[in-house]
Amino acid sequence: MTESLLTIAIVGLIAGFVLSMPIAGPISILITSNALKGRMRYCTLATIGASVADFIYVFIAVFGLTKLYSLYKPIIPYILIVGAIFLIYLGIKIVKTKIDIEHLDEKVQTNDKIKQDGGGFIAGFLLNFLNPTLFIGWLTSSFIIISIVSSLGFNTGGLDTMIDNNVQQINNLEGKTIDTPKTISYFKPDSLNLKQKEINKENNARLPNYFPLLISISYALFLSIGSIVWFYYLAYFLVKYRNKINVVVVNRIIQALGIALCCFGLFLGYTAFKMFL
Repeated sequence: MTESLLTIAIVGLIAGFVLSMPIAGPISILITSNALKGRMRYCTLATIGASVADFIYVFIAVFGLTKLYSLYKPIIPYILIVGAIFLIYLGIKIVKTKIDIEHLDEKVQTNDKIKQDGGGFIAGFLLNFLNPTLFIGWLTSSFIIISIVSSLGFNTGGLDTMIDNNVQQINNLEGKTIDTPKTISYFKPDSLNLKQKEINKENNARLPNYFPLLISISYALFLSIGSIVWFYYLAYFLVKYRNKINVVVVNRIIQALGIALCCFGLFLGYTAFKMFL
C-alpha cells in the first residue's frame, strides 16, 4: 500500500511538472504575461487556482466518475462558450497592456493590490475550469503515463486498470475511440516485469475498499503540485530577469500573448459551435 502510494506520488509530481512545460497553453500565457509585468504574487495565486481546476479534472478522469461525466457532457458546449468569452476578454485586456519597466516596482495602494492579487486565483481557476476538453486531455495523458509505469513493473495500486476501464467507458459514451499515442507499445515488459506485475496484482487484491479513492486523490494532488512547482519557477525566472529585456520587446511579447489567448478563445467557441451542430 505504502509502496504504490509513494510510486503514484512521484509519478504524479513528475507528470504535473513535465506536462505543464509547453508554453502554448492559456494558463502559460496568463502566467508569462503577468510575470513580465512583475506580478509574482498574482502569478502564484493564478497557478494555484489553475491547479485546483486541474485537480478536479484529473480526479474525475482517474477515479472513473463516468456517470458524472455523462450528466456533465450535455452542458459542455455552453461551458465552452463561457470559456471562450472569458479567454477573449483576458486576451483583449492583455493586448491593451502597456508597461513601463522602470516604474513596475513602485508601491500601489494596498486595497488595489489585494484586489488584483485575489483576481489571480479566480482567473487561473476559471481559465482551466472553463475548458472541459482538459478532462479528455488528462485522461489520455494519465492513461499513457500510468500504463508505461505499470509496464515497467512498478506497483500503481491498480490505478492502471482503473484508468483503462475509464477510457473504455468514455469511449462508449462518446461513441468513438480516444486517440492515444502508441508510446506504450515501445515499453514491452520482460518476464521479470510480468512476474512483478503478478505480485503487484496479488497485493492489490488485499487492499482496503477505500484505496481506489485514496490513490486517485494522491495522483491528482501530486500532479497539481508538480504543475504549481513548474509555473512558480517559470514566473520567478521571468520576474527576476524581466528588467534585462528591452521594454518595447516586453510590450510586444505581452501583446502577442494576448492575441494568442484570444485565438484560444475563438478555438473554444468554434469547438462549441461544432458540438451544437
